[in-house]
This record gives sequence, structure tokens and C-alpha cells, in this order.
Amino acid sequence: PGWPLSLSSSYTRVWIPDPDEVWKSAEIIKDYKEGDKSLQLKLEDETLYEYPIDLQGNELPFLRNPDILVGENDLTALSYLHEPAVLHNLKVRFLESNHIYTYCGIVLVAINPYEQLPIYEQDVIYAYSGQNMGDMDPHIFAVAEEAYKQMARDEKNQSIIVSGESGAGKTVSAKYAMRFFATVGGSASETNIEAKVLASSPIMEAIGNAKTTRNDNSSRFGKYIQIGFDKRYHIIGANMRTYLLEKSRVVFQAEDERNYHIFYQLCASASLPEFKDLGLTCAEDFFYTSQGGSTSIDGVDDADDFEKTRHAFTLLGVKESHQMAIFRIIAAILHLGNLEIESERDGEACSMSSEDEHLNHFCGLLGVEQGQMQHWLCHRKLVTTAETYVKSMSVQQVVNARNALAKHIYAQLFGWIVQHINKALHTTVKQHSFIGVLDIYGFETFEVNSFEQFCINYANEKLQQQFNSHVFKLEQEEYMKEGIPWTLIDFYDNQPCIDLIEAKLGILDLLDEECKVPKGTDQNWAQKLYDRHGGSQHFQKPRMSNISFIVLHFADKVEYQCEGFLEKNRDTVYEEQINILKASKYQMVADLFQDEKDAASTTSVGKGTSKINVRSARPVIKAANKEHKKTVGHQAICSLCTALTTQQIVKILNLYTPVNEFEERVTVAFIRDIQTHLQERNDPPQLLLDFKHMFPVSFPFNPSSITMDTIHIPASLDLEFLNKV
Repeated sequence: PGWPLSLSSSYTRVWIPDPDEVWKSAEIIKDYKEGDKSLQLKLEDETLYEYPIDLQGNELPFLRNPDILVGENDLTALSYLHEPAVLHNLKVRFLESNHIYTYCGIVLVAINPYEQLPIYEQDVIYAYSGQNMGDMDPHIFAVAEEAYKQMARDEKNQSIIVSGESGAGKTVSAKYAMRFFATVGGSASETNIEAKVLASSPIMEAIGNAKTTRNDNSSRFGKYIQIGFDKRYHIIGANMRTYLLEKSRVVFQAEDERNYHIFYQLCASASLPEFKDLGLTCAEDFFYTSQGGSTSIDGVDDADDFEKTRHAFTLLGVKESHQMAIFRIIAAILHLGNLEIESERDGEACSMSSEDEHLNHFCGLLGVEQGQMQHWLCHRKLVTTAETYVKSMSVQQVVNARNALAKHIYAQLFGWIVQHINKALHTTVKQHSFIGVLDIYGFETFEVNSFEQFCINYANEKLQQQFNSHVFKLEQEEYMKEGIPWTLIDFYDNQPCIDLIEAKLGILDLLDEECKVPKGTDQNWAQKLYDRHGGSQHFQKPRMSNISFIVLHFADKVEYQCEGFLEKNRDTVYEEQINILKASKYQMVADLFQDEKDAASTTSVGKGTSKINVRSARPVIKAANKEHKKTVGHQAICSLCTALTTQQIVKILNLYTPVNEFEERVTVAFIRDIQTHLQERNDPPQLLLDFKHMFPVSFPFNPSSITMDTIHIPASLDLEFLNKV
């Protein structure tokens, strides 16, 4: 951060740290002489200040840029590029020129003005269309135009990554980028596909956004939208992938925060005649919407927003009957949160009254048998090798199980809606190229940080690594390749922090291990973290706590409370409750919980299958780690094993292969899983694996008279993802 001491002459202007303003400007008033222990400075308010010099630590003040450069629209044009210079330049542009956008090379830096600005109209889009990135003022439309142009010129797919802290304006930026593509790449036909692409936003905001202490419309999930174009670069369709839905918000909100907008929108519209059977009143009356004590947002009309949500559903072709089913399920979740649990035997057992109006509404809205649901909300089945027991649950266990059920229902519904949005945006026309827009949670740190913040910040740690790699590593390699004189920049590499989280015996690994221990506790897990990572440079144990830990992320150091980590990672949902929902008289409710759905991409923090009593969770972002991957093919073929003969399975594996969109294809884990299933039979072993090579994998078998055409594969097994080769 320093500079040659020969520059330490009077009138040189510098930046010095300040506890209130972060950085203060000062001027050197006396030439530095060798041996001086300090610099004589004068602050802008004429105060004299003595700045101590630490020659060993190289702690010299940062130099200020000349005034002529301040306000530059590209930070890379500054003579000195360091923290105070960047912050000062952004501040001057924002306060003096009302510019919220500034470039940093190919990166666009945006400041959230927390108000609507008149810079996103249709004529502004046309003004940026066809222009080069540096020709006009920095703007999100300029970045979108650059992506569009490069896609057309270089015939290469593009992606825009929108990242930043919570409340920085990521979702709005992603929406404007999509609006730009919808306008300049309007569909050539009358399909109105661009309007459908934009209509997905109000729906996803209703079901995936909520008010937090930092942001009235905070995305509580990550999304990656791929917009497809044809050969003439007109939009032909889109596809959305979602990550890390914050399920815990369904059952708990911190002070001054809200649940997902859709709950309040529905309550605000409860008086409409079509909703009289939902049994809803105002949001204050429901436990799942009132814990934060803040059921309304200034300047937001929930009933009006609900009309927009319904209109968007209609535009995307979601039938009226399906819309009503969605609203019934959302209302049912609210009633589930209001169930009255009566304690018995000193809290060791409990019951619910069959007269409970919320229980009646919950079962009626979901079309399930009330007596069964009433029983299995308070009991669980224990299966041993000899027999099956039915055990009463304590009040706390019932509350936990009820909350887990509410979260699971919401996550399944969220996945169903995303699936139907994708169906509406799907095209049969051949896609020539695409532009992806990634809008994911910003880095978060609150008063209390739990499993959700840990997953979010881990995702941001990975994003930051991608950013570092793109901006620094790749750029420097380019310079060196072209032989341009270049001093390597020593940039912050956050790989050690990522290793702390995801490597073998890292935080996530130890968490999974503790979840497998019969009597594992958050406390024991915390102790294992202290023992294992106490010496890590990115890990600290708080002085005053034995049940929390600190991670030094790239953005800030965050203290996480261990309480609840194991429960959230296990994500326990009881099979008996799910089976009752599977038997619902309403087709859509039953469909949500069918086993085939578990094979599809689950879009939430914690994923697994509802077929077993305890479901092991894993954040979706972790899929980068090979041993945690499972593809659709893997799960579906394993479930086939009970329905087909060994010979038929081998035949299928020989003749069919998963579509190459699935990353995994055939791996060691895949074959082992199939082998495990086959070992349970009396058939001779016919599936072998060459463990030395991942590819090719051979499936030797004795030729038989059975041909592929004679093997009957039931349609319910849903094997459409397999292509004949």
C-alpha cells in the first residue's frame, strides 16, 4: 500500500484511516527525513495531525489521485487504485453527478439509490442498443448490450453474474438485464415469449422474496436464468434453475422481517369471494406470518401485488384450477402453523383436538383424511428388525415435525411452480445460443447467523473466487501471453477459506458426520470444529461461547450460532405424514409428494428423498464436489432394480446412456449403487466395473433372446431422460 519515501514531500495528498468516515483526506506539510518516526499532516479542516510510520509493516498512508481523475467513469483509469480511491470516486460520482453506475474494466459497479430512477425506459434501451461499451455512460444496459453483441459476433454463449451484499440491488439489476434482452431480441413470431420471460419475475418474487432488515424485497433463493436465442438472435425461450431456497423462513422470521410475500398477498385478498373457503383472515392472526411483528411494508400494497402475481400466472398459461390449488396449499401451510398442540404426561406426549378449526382447514384444503393426519402429527413409527412400534412424541418434537412438514410442503410447491414456469418458457425450436443471468443471494451477516447464512456466504465465497479468477488470473495470463510488460498483482485468493468449508474434514464434512452419529449434538459438532480447525487462519472460536464459531470470509468475519445446524442439515420429515399427503384426493397435492419428484432437481437448502424417515440434507451449491453428486439417471435406474431382471438392467445400461446435459454420466458411485441392488438377488453377478478407469465402463452379459423392444418399461418410471444410442 505504500510509496517511495522520496515522494514524501510537502503538499503530497494522502488518505488516512478514520473510525467515523473510514478514510480522511490529508496533506503532508513537512518533508520526510530518514529516521523520522511520523509524518506531519494537515487535515481538510486545517487540523494538524501526526501520522506514525511503521517502516517494518510498510504501513504508509495511501496516495490520493489528482483531482482531474476524480469522478472517472472507469476505476481502471485512476492512477492509484486502492480502497480509499475507489470509495471516494464512487462517492463523488453518486453524490455530485447522480451516477449510480461506474465501470471497473469489464465489471459494472452499481450503487443502490433506494429510489426509482428515470434511466430504464424503452428509449434508453434503444439508445444503448448497438453501442460499444465505452461510448456511453456506464449502465446495466451497456453490459447487457456487450453480452448480446459478443454472443452474435463471436457465436459464443454469454453469462452475466450479478453479485453483491444483501440489499445492493441485484434482483432489480437482473430484471433490467432481462428486460433489455426481451426488447432488443424480441421474438420474430407471435408467441409473445419475451413477455412470458418477464412475467416469471413477479411470480418468483412472490414465492421467493421477503422483507429482511436490510431489504424490503430480498431474494431468499438464488436463480440462474438462461435466455435462448435462434440463429437470427431473437428470443425463443428460457430456462430457470434455482438454488438454496431459505425454507426456514416459512416457519420463522426474525424481528422486523416477514415470511415470503405470497402469504401476505393471499391474506390481503382473503375477502375475495373465490377465497372464502380458505379460512384466512389477516396476516397478524397466523403464527407463520406474524413472528417478525412486521406484517406490512411501507409503500407496498399486498392485495395489488397479488393481482400482478395472478396475472403473471395466467400469462404463463397456469390454469385457473392449478392457481387455486397453489393458493389452497399456501393457506394450508398457514393453518398448519396455528394448530393447537395440547401437552399430556408432563410434555412427554401430546394431542390435538379434532375440533381445532385450523386442523379442519389444513386437512380440508389439502384433501387428506383428518383422523390419520391428527394421529401422525403427534406420533411416529419406529421400525426394528423384529417389529414396528408407534411412539408418542413430546410437544417439542411435534413442533419440530410440524415445522419440518410446513417447510417441505412449501419447498415442493416452490419446485412445482419453477417447473411449470420452465414448461411455459420451453421451446421446441432449436436453440442457437444463450445468455445466462445469475442472481444469487448477497453476502449476509445478522445479529444471529445460522445454517442459512452459512450456506449463502459459502455460495458467495465461491462466487468471489470466480470473480478473482476472471478479473485477475485470466487478465494477467492474457498480458503475459501477449508479452506485455506487467507487474503481477498480489490479489486475495480465498481458496483456503473454501477448503475450510468444503474439503475433507472441513466444516460441512464434520457436520455430515455428526448428523450420522445416533446421539450427535450441535455442541459436540462445535467441539469437533474447535479441535480440528482451531489453528486455521480463517477459523476462530469466540471467547465467550462454546456453541458458536467464526469464519473469516472475504467480505467480513461472521459468527455462526451452532444451535439448529444439525436439525436443519438433517431436514427430518416423517414418512407417515408424507404418505397421507400422497393419498390426497386433490391430484396436484398428491403429485407434489410422489417419489419421482425426488429425482428432479430439488431447489432448496437441504435435499433428499421423502421415502425414508430421516432425509440427509446438502446445499445444492455443493454439487461441485464429485462424491456428493447424484443424477436423475442414478436414482431412477436404482429404483428400477426391483421391477426388472438383472439381464434387463444390463441390457438397458448397454443400450441407453443419460443425456450429456447430466454432468455425471456413469461413475464409480453409480455402478456401486447398482451392484448393491443386484447383490440382493439370487441372479448370477453380471455387472462388472474396471475400477482403474472411470471411462469406458463395460457391462459384460450373456447375450439372450430378449431384445430391447420386448422389455416393458412402465411409463410411471419416467425414463425420458435416457436416449437410445
